[in-house]
Amino acid sequence: MIQKFREKGYNIVDSSKEISDICIVNTCTVTNIADRKSRQALRKVKEKNKNAIIVAVGCYVQSYKEELEKMPEIDLVLGNEEKKDIVNYIEKFLETNRKIISVKDISKQKEFDEFGEISYTEKTRAVIKVQDGCNQFCSYCIIPYSRGRIRSRKIENVIKEIKKIAQNGIKEVVITGIHLASYGKDFEENIGLIDLLEKINEIDGITRIRLGSLEPKIITEDFMKRLIKLDKICHSFHLSLQSGCDETLKKMNRKYTTCEFFQITEILRKYYKDVILTTDVIVGFPGETEQEFEKTYEFLKKIKFYKMHVFPYSPRKGTIAAKMPNQISGETKNIRSKKLIELSDKNQKEYNEKIIGKNFEVLFEEPRDEYIKGHTQNFILVKCKTNENFENQIKKVKIIKAEIEDVIGEII
Repeated sequence: MIQKFREKGYNIVDSSKEISDICIVNTCTVTNIADRKSRQALRKVKEKNKNAIIVAVGCYVQSYKEELEKMPEIDLVLGNEEKKDIVNYIEKFLETNRKIISVKDISKQKEFDEFGEISYTEKTRAVIKVQDGCNQFCSYCIIPYSRGRIRSRKIENVIKEIKKIAQNGIKEVVITGIHLASYGKDFEENIGLIDLLEKINEIDGITRIRLGSLEPKIITEDFMKRLIKLDKICHSFHLSLQSGCDETLKKMNRKYTTCEFFQITEILRKYYKDVILTTDVIVGFPGETEQEFEKTYEFLKKIKFYKMHVFPYSPRKGTIAAKMPNQISGETKNIRSKKLIELSDKNQKEYNEKIIGKNFEVLFEEPRDEYIKGHTQNFILVKCKTNENFENQIKKVKIIKAEIEDVIGEII
């Protein structure tokens, strides 16, 4: 959206320092907290920019258009499909000075919206979105309703963009999607994520290919036999688990059992000896008993993830789980969250201690204070004390100290 405005001659200002003429809040609806933060952000920008045009776009808009229509401080209410035309909507408002509400039924969108050849690019990596939408309909999740059905980006368009990114000196690309494992399932041709990755691996200048969150069942022996041949693939995988209890997984409408999930982690560890595994876990799902939570805890101890992102269950209006009986109290969710976060920190610290004395190649990102930080190929955060700026350079580093969130190394 920023790029679209720049192309039309608009100036982008730092909202923390300047008053704006137009304020855009790109909303999220993945949890109740995200909903609340979206509403708060809209009110906050209006308070600071009293005479500005206020625009609400994104997923919260897509799911709760009626609520935003009633907020007098908002001038434009635009859904996900309308983002690509945001400048046109703004200019129409400037002509008429009348509130605009445009939120199309995203479930009817059949093709990936290219939105121009634009990806989020940091100094050392670019985030490439190759897929949108989800057909899974997990019982707790609003995403299929706010993002629509699966839509994949054409391989030739992805490759064209990554080649441009490589020419600009970016070494690492992160391949993402709403449900990345579904990539290609909407094509008539027999194309999947592995076909795309094989093409990206051939691009000169790109040295690392990192994958976003994956549906676990994409990891099979056949998939791994092809993936292992791609030398640029990073050996870190985020597999979305959500629960370590089969009864809870079934109520969540997840499409695997704990036994299947364990076998998937064993396959990854067979092919990549240095693999880092991370995951998401929801605690306090409706009806989750203490015994069921303990099953999850013991399963997570068995898998020994490097890091776990723990979320207390958040009821989403319009989902099956929101209507389920036996909703869990906030206090119980907090107790269970704390226990899993402590396990996650313990696992991460133990792994970091095991690599003391070992050497890794680190892609450095940015200097901060007296350190420069970067990541290993398997996504361990490393910081090194140095007076030199090695930004966007890969250096060999020896690990000398372990902390919970990162490790300290020395450049060798």
